[in-house]
This record gives sequence, structure tokens and C-alpha cells, in this order.
Amino acid sequence: MTPEELPARIGQEIALSAWVPVTQERVNAFAEATGDHQFIHTDPERAAAGPFGAPIAHGFLTLSLLAGEFSVQGGGVRIENSRLTVNYGLNKVRFVAPVRVGARLRNHAVLRSVEPGPDYVQITVQNTIEIEGEARPACVADSIFRVYL
Repeated sequence: MTPEELPARIGQEIALSAWVPVTQERVNAFAEATGDHQFIHTDPERAAAGPFGAPIAHGFLTLSLLAGEFSVQGGGVRIENSRLTVNYGLNKVRFVAPVRVGARLRNHAVLRSVEPGPDYVQITVQNTIEIEGEARPACVADSIFRVYL
């Protein structure tokens, strides 16, 4: 799509990712990368007796999937003649429901705003990270991207 076509897509779905499994191995790798080894994430036996009844993914692990597995710039919005897309930041991040190890997640992305700049267009995307089979999402976050033309 062209930058001029973007405003007509505001309020519309621009991407729906595939389901991504949350494994204990992924949770443990995230704990290693961040140093967050809290038992509710890394000790399945102890976590089973905890408040969630099972080990859960780190909230920031769920959010970090936006950079790779759920990447909007890589799959949802392809803007013609763009030179580079950069992650400009996040607005209003909420961790709504815990993600138990063994769950599957997917991202539902909706275009929220488009702001033209001198040599770029800045877009804001609302991401709702859904948990398969559950009514409440794991996370809702607005991602901001600058697409340089």
C-alpha cells in the first residue's frame, strides 16, 4: 500500500498473526536473557502451588513477541517505496491476563493513527495479544513505527 492509502485503513485490522506456543523452554530462555528468574516463571513445581496454578510467561516476554513473531512491520503493513521501518516506541501497555506455559498466543493488530512527516510516515498500531481459548487478552499495547520513505 502507498503512504497515501494508509489513512483510509485507520480503525481496520492490518494483521492477524499465526498462533505462537509459549513453552517452558522459551520462558527459561527469556529468564536467562533478562535475569528475571522469579519462581512463577521458571520453577514449574513451585509455580503450580502459586497464585496462577502453573508457571506463567513474563509480561515482557509476551510484549517482546511484537518485535519478532508478531511483527507488524514484517507482515501486516507493507508500505511501497519505504527505505526503513523503525520501532519508535510504545504507548499504553497493559498486561491484562497471565499467560500460562503451554498456551498459544496471537496478535491482532489494528491501525490507530497515521502522521506524515517530512521524509517518513509515523503509524500507531493497537496490538491485542490474544490467548487461545480465553476471553481476556494477555496484553494490549500501542506500537509506534516510523516508516522512512
